[in-house]
Amino acid sequence: MSDMTSAADAPRSPGRPRSVRADEAIVEATLDLLAEGNSVETISIEAIAARAGVGKATIYRRWPGKDALLTDALRRLKGNPPAPAGRSVRDDLVVLVSAVGHHIDPRAARIMPCLVPRVNRSPDEYQLYQSIIEPRRALMREVLRRGIRTGELRADLDIEVTMAMLTGPMLIQRVLRWSPDLDDAGLPERVVDGVLEGIRAR
Repeated sequence: MSDMTSAADAPRSPGRPRSVRADEAIVEATLDLLAEGNSVETISIEAIAARAGVGKATIYRRWPGKDALLTDALRRLKGNPPAPAGRSVRDDLVVLVSAVGHHIDPRAARIMPCLVPRVNRSPDEYQLYQSIIEPRRALMREVLRRGIRTGELRADLDIEVTMAMLTGPMLIQRVLRWSPDLDDAGLPERVVDGVLEGIRAR
């Protein structure tokens, strides 16, 4: 057993901090395995531990099970959602829409498109996907509700449909590259402005 494994698996005294190095190795191993084509169902704690160079006990001391680890790993992959400034509905929506389908980590381009089709086949993957996306939806939902409260948006606005109209074009363009004639950099503003034409208060 490696020095890293022995140190990580040794019993911890009360108050001893977790090994950040081990945490990062475990999350990175999980993302690497997903990027190589392993599905949520087939990936195992044993495989993750072997790739990370730690024992299974190290993983279970940090996460209660595979689902919790996968959720944390994919949240890390997605990164933190942007924080709207709260000055105007339009500006906040542009910030949020710009983040849809945008990833800094190159592994996301291999992991996320493969994850999305599977959500229709696997309840586990559907719940995992929802746990990652819902906090981002909540941010957009609050911006729209604020717009209704301030009178910027229609009082009868269907918030869930509006969110679908805002995010759908970004996903189809960034995931499928649907049209080569669409400018990725300017698309968020064009989408937001187009949708706002229909949802502004009259």
